[in-house]
Amino acid sequence: MIFWSIAIAITVIACAVLFYAAAGRGVNATEPQTEDANSHFRLLLAGIDADLASGKLEADQALAAKAELAREMLRSKGRMAGAQGRDLGRGLQLAGLAGVAAIAFGFYAILGSPDMPAQPLAERPEIVAQSISLGDAIAQIEARLAETPDDVRGWTVIAPAYVETGRYGDAVNAYRQVLALSAPSAEVETDLAEALLLDAGGSGSDEALDLLRNVAATDPANVRARLYLAAEAMRTGDYETAGTYWREAIGLAGGDEPWLAAAREGLAVAEAGGTDNLAGQQAEMIQSMVGGLAGRLAAEGGSVEEWTQLVQSYIVLGDLEEAQSAYDAAIAAYPAAFDRGELDTLALSAGLTLNGGTQ
Repeated sequence: MIFWSIAIAITVIACAVLFYAAAGRGVNATEPQTEDANSHFRLLLAGIDADLASGKLEADQALAAKAELAREMLRSKGRMAGAQGRDLGRGLQLAGLAGVAAIAFGFYAILGSPDMPAQPLAERPEIVAQSISLGDAIAQIEARLAETPDDVRGWTVIAPAYVETGRYGDAVNAYRQVLALSAPSAEVETDLAEALLLDAGGSGSDEALDLLRNVAATDPANVRARLYLAAEAMRTGDYETAGTYWREAIGLAGGDEPWLAAAREGLAVAEAGGTDNLAGQQAEMIQSMVGGLAGRLAAEGGSVEEWTQLVQSYIVLGDLEEAQSAYDAAIAAYPAAFDRGELDTLALSAGLTLNGGTQ
């Protein structure tokens, strides 16, 4: 009740202010207030006739005076009509303001919730969302999924969160749920393959390879699947297959991708049949380039794209220990996961881990 009393009082004050601001105000607009509005003019007309009869006015002067008196009568009638119009306009203004107030109160009575208590700023959803931790967010999504297990959006959100926290088995299950509840997707199949490879701990996964091969066959523009297949082929020593996928990935590049230089190095190693068979001069050139990049990043730091190139260079050279060290340094330089999308994809697919050491 207090709310409505305050709301009505504020509305009345606002309407009064608007009515006063819109009302016209006359200046020196006094009019004769007699029963006969024309009696004043009749007296003036009689005075003109008397002056004419007494010789005070000539005939032409009397005619001019009567003409001026007639014009004054017309002006007086115009002012009276204007006053009546202003009275009507003020009535319409008052009715309009009352109508607006009535409509506003009516809508609020239907749609508003005046009885609800005020919500503290710290408890509002948008503020809580900014301060919640990843673990708490995962727990909340899990609770909702327990009640509505067919919520494909929930599974889509929680799957990469599982990967981020190292819960690769749960990520595999989440991606399976997404595929079961939605139309087939090359991206989701690639995500599932990535989770399977991570869950396998660096020992490979036949199911992951089947998924990646299917994506590569059905989606000619999917670079990520080809990079995974090339890296896995390099791990198992299948350099011919690795070379095929390196070439396809390079062919899809626009020219400024952070993984492009490393992919070219991987292709060179694959075409040589491995680092042992790589020509000495070429091997020295690659090692020199990688060493120079590593030294500069260690001393001066660099972009996430440069760290990605360094990690991939070590991977294609088969030096997973150095690759892991470079990956650890990159994570220290870029702790936010959303900054390392391409880097995490390449590193994790090669068996590296987020917390140091190869799997």
